[in-house]
Amino acid sequence: MSIERFESPLGLPFSRMVRANGFVFLSGQIPMDEQGQVVRGDIRTQTHAVMRRIGESLAELGLGFNDVVKSTVWISDLKLFADFNEVYASYVKGALPARSTVEARLALDVDVEVEVIAVHHQGA
Repeated sequence: MSIERFESPLGLPFSRMVRANGFVFLSGQIPMDEQGQVVRGDIRTQTHAVMRRIGESLAELGLGFNDVVKSTVWISDLKLFADFNEVYASYVKGALPARSTVEARLALDVDVEVEVIAVHHQGA
């Protein structure tokens, strides 16, 4: 089994994503822009930022949201769930992944964090 690690551009002690044994594991993504600055705003704005970063990471490996098999969502207040879910659904269509959603206090006082696991179809 080979393991390929993609380091975090933030200089923190974790990999941004890891490819291992046909799977790609993305670390939790909070709302950040292309320069690594936290995106503030309502839950819709933050969710768009999170999903764009996830999409960019997946695209680096030739993957898309249809390759995601599991997502885990942390949200600061479940009252925000409907608005979060509407934006999430605009990115994740068709082949829906399994998903867990948990209410939690998040780093940097953001309202949402999402991590995903995708299948890497090598040679497909």
